[in-house]
Amino acid sequence: MLLENKVILVAGAAGLLGSRVVEQLLQHGAQVIATDLTRERLEQQLGQLGVDTASADISIRGLNLLDKQEVIAFFQSLGTLDGAVNCSYPRNKHYGKHFYDVDVDSFNDNVAMHLGSAFLFTQQCAAHFERQQHPLSLVNMSSIYGVVAPKFDVYDHTNMTMPVEYAAIKSAIQHISRYASAYVDNSQFRVNCVSPGGILDGQPSDFVKAYQSYTHGTGMLDSKDVVGPIVYLLSDLSNHMTGQNLILDDGFTL
Repeated sequence: MLLENKVILVAGAAGLLGSRVVEQLLQHGAQVIATDLTRERLEQQLGQLGVDTASADISIRGLNLLDKQEVIAFFQSLGTLDGAVNCSYPRNKHYGKHFYDVDVDSFNDNVAMHLGSAFLFTQQCAAHFERQQHPLSLVNMSSIYGVVAPKFDVYDHTNMTMPVEYAAIKSAIQHISRYASAYVDNSQFRVNCVSPGGILDGQPSDFVKAYQSYTHGTGMLDSKDVVGPIVYLLSDLSNHMTGQNLILDDGFTL
């Protein structure tokens, strides 16, 4: 098993992607520390995937990534950590509006929440490595829309759009990852990103079909399709790979 006996922290573990990451990490032999806002939400979501949350291989922890002191104290409480994945997706109630309808205060709030918490998580992973001096691989989640401009026509005939906040945040996460890797400057501390294309989550059929036309046939991804690159980056197979961004999109960005 690729991650046998490795201790991996997963933030946002109750989400669509985060819960699938936890499930697959356990199958690859990892010991997982799964965190999200509440233990109850974690146990419910992971239980739906058949994850035994009472297993000795998983620890369920509540963690608010928007609370600086809580995050710092959490990382200081950890022992050996081999890897971490940040699947969190904090946003406010105004998130997702069309470009001209986005208020700058809401924009700034969403950037502070999502990008700010991603910075804090990355910073504290680096600080934990400095304290422990034990190899640590961090995987941050970006997006194809942190790489290329949106194809807005796929949103025609829907009430959806590609939020401008999302594009700004996901592109910045890639550079924060490179920054942290360069700053720590140690081969044992690696930071990489995974940038998936769209993930199926009950989107309208018109959108799914339009999106598929820009790919090589698969179209939208299932959340489990995204886990492979994450496992690879956490494993020893990717030793010496750092500051990189793996795009997983069935050709959408070509």
